Amino acid sequence: MSSTTNERQWVAAAGPAGDGAGESAQGALPAPLTRGARPERKALPGHGRTHNRTLVLQTLYREGPMSRADLARTTGLTKVTVSDLVQGLIDETLVVEAAGATETNERNGRARPGKPGTPLDFDRAAFDVIAVDLSDHAIFRGAVLDVDGAVRARLDLERGDATGADAVELVVELVERLGDLTTRRILGVGIGTPGVVDEEGRVLTAPKLGWSELPLRELVAERTGFVTVAANDANVAVRAEHSFGANVGDLMLVRIGHGLGSGLVIGDRLVVGSRFAAGEIGQVMVGTDAGIESPYRTDQILEHWLTVPQLLERIETAGGMTNAEPVLREAGQRLGVALAPVVGALNLAELVLCGPVELVDGPLADALLETIRNRTMRHSHDALAVRMSELGDDIVLRGAAALLVFRQLGLT
Repeated sequence: MSSTTNERQWVAAAGPAGDGAGESAQGALPAPLTRGARPERKALPGHGRTHNRTLVLQTLYREGPMSRADLARTTGLTKVTVSDLVQGLIDETLVVEAAGATETNERNGRARPGKPGTPLDFDRAAFDVIAVDLSDHAIFRGAVLDVDGAVRARLDLERGDATGADAVELVVELVERLGDLTTRRILGVGIGTPGVVDEEGRVLTAPKLGWSELPLRELVAERTGFVTVAANDANVAVRAEHSFGANVGDLMLVRIGHGLGSGLVIGDRLVVGSRFAAGEIGQVMVGTDAGIESPYRTDQILEHWLTVPQLLERIETAGGMTNAEPVLREAGQRLGVALAPVVGALNLAELVLCGPVELVDGPLADALLETIRNRTMRHSHDALAVRMSELGDDIVLRGAAALLVFRQLGLT
């Protein structure tokens, strides 16, 4: 991307604090907030401007156009405070006055006296977000999305055999080419990557990409000039499912692809673990064919049965898709062995699967549910549901974009 284009499109947007917090978006990432954790009322004494600014922006983002007076009533803030915050948000081009529109004096079915106010709205056309999904074994997927998660442009690059530094170069190329596909300002870049990723966007280990202790977020930000966030692909996927999917409570999402991983949301919080490896179920040993005291062996871990390449290889050996059911059922049973203790310990009500429908839906999902029910107390888990995600192939892209929007604007 040329420097002129980069200058035109890049935006060092303020973070949730609106006071230079954009710099903090390049640093530590807390466990992302989800829809149940967004600001919903005015700040208590001491919370201050930061919280109230986010509250006003979040209210417009979620509720749509409303006047300053209605914003004050909805948020519980004073009209003076709302006017001050709104003017700052207008100056930052985050909020606009709805051109050619006036609000009626009715809201929630109740008429109010006085002159109608001018509706304000979050400017959904102000920015685009670049999202990148590195979880596929054959391609690196990318898209330009708006702040509501709708895809505006797509671009995929063949990965080939790229690993290590070559894979990083491919990511940078993908981001730069995506940046050229939009004329809007770019809020930043969200990346979902396989492997264990810490709170600063450093990939601690991603064997399939040849990465170890790689400062992925920092490298992409330095090379492209865009504010960047990076997180584990299953974690951003479960964020997307929790934000845009059909669930209403605690959630575990299992992604079956080139590797195997899961994301877990409990009490509206993403569970990341003490060493950022929560959800790395692919390395759990589930094969006990050699005895219950058998030591850790890579040919007995869950990924040995439950990745797309492994499933396809076993199905081909079995004679093709017409003979696939025994292979898929065994994979589902192995997954059930690994997940039954998790379901039992957390009393989960729902497991969401994400992967190729022709492989994951059907015998595999059925065997998973049967195995978990057989291995947990039926009274506590007889209502357990196993379903496919409805977000399809874009789940990581949408989750990565949502993470970036949260980190930069505080919106969920």
